[in-house]
Amino acid sequence: MYALKLIFKNTLRHKLRTSLTLFGLMVAILSFGLLQTVINVWYAGAEAASSTRLITRNAISLVFTLPLSYESKIRSVEGVTAVAYANWFGGVYQEPKNFFPQLAISGRKYLDLYPEFVLDEHQMRAFELDRKGCVVGRKLARQYGFKLGDIIPIKGTIYPGQWEFVVRGIYDGRQASTDTTQLFFHWDYLNETMLKTMPRRANQIGIYFVKIDNADNAAAISRSIDSQFHNSLAETLTETEKAFQLGFVSMSDAIILAIRIVSFVVVVIIMAVMANTMAMSARERLSEYATLKVLGFGPGFLATLIFGESILLALMGAGLGIALLFPVAKAFSAKMGTFFPAFEIAPQIMAQQIGAALAVGIIAAILPTLRSMHVNIVEGLRSAGT
Repeated sequence: MYALKLIFKNTLRHKLRTSLTLFGLMVAILSFGLLQTVINVWYAGAEAASSTRLITRNAISLVFTLPLSYESKIRSVEGVTAVAYANWFGGVYQEPKNFFPQLAISGRKYLDLYPEFVLDEHQMRAFELDRKGCVVGRKLARQYGFKLGDIIPIKGTIYPGQWEFVVRGIYDGRQASTDTTQLFFHWDYLNETMLKTMPRRANQIGIYFVKIDNADNAAAISRSIDSQFHNSLAETLTETEKAFQLGFVSMSDAIILAIRIVSFVVVVIIMAVMANTMAMSARERLSEYATLKVLGFGPGFLATLIFGESILLALMGAGLGIALLFPVAKAFSAKMGTFFPAFEIAPQIMAQQIGAALAVGIIAAILPTLRSMHVNIVEGLRSAGT
């Protein structure tokens, strides 16, 4: 208890130094947490992928499509319980900066494959009955002010022309990490238009989504699907949804690595600042440590004081950084719009922040502790009079 009182008093002895150190720690821990959250969000789609969903696409590239006739053949494979399909639309809403995913889907069949998309049944029926109807995510609706019945004009890029979709449903996410930034509309509407304007592009599918009965059979079912179209004009590549998502993430590995490195560099820099602060504190208190030795306090007690002060400072800075992370992350997410579909702070991020703060506090106290434990009593007492 006595040591604890001394630790608190020593920590608050130089208020300006303590305040500046806490501010630096707060900024470092906040930055570390925010950057680690960005990395986590980058992998969120892959982590949320279902183990019982497969993705079948053209084996050459996503740019190339597959015939609509493949649907029945895929459904006939043993272990397949449902098949849906979608085409990436890639249109522009008002201006190019307003980017959000737009998919032409096979109606209810697609949405049933994704139970994490929660849509009111009345809205689902309204969507099914309206050829130009669309369903938008809650976050997307909030960002652009979309309401039920609104008409959304979109300029086609992959599929040229001016398109209009009527909002018939707004879906929510079953979990906070669910992507609610997408717009879904009827593939039939897209295909009917292509039949009239570009017949050669009609009856073509971008991706097939396959539901299977057992995740353990994913590899075998994938091989069975692909074997049906071996040596055809449009061979397929079937993989788990997670593998498909990770394929996109791997394209930005260099960016993720850079963000990860920067997050740790921030911690290393504040570690140096913290070490300097503790060294200054220990140097100023050499006479006090010598006096404590004279009174019979051993090296262990001195180590407790220095480590305690350093760890207390680190944890106080971590507490401030973690507290600020939530409003800063919320503001960051709002600024980024639909670029990050779900910007949630995972519990492990806070654990990493506390771990980083403890590491800073412990490492910063090592050298000052060694110096104080080996201080010469005569020299220490002499420094009190200088």
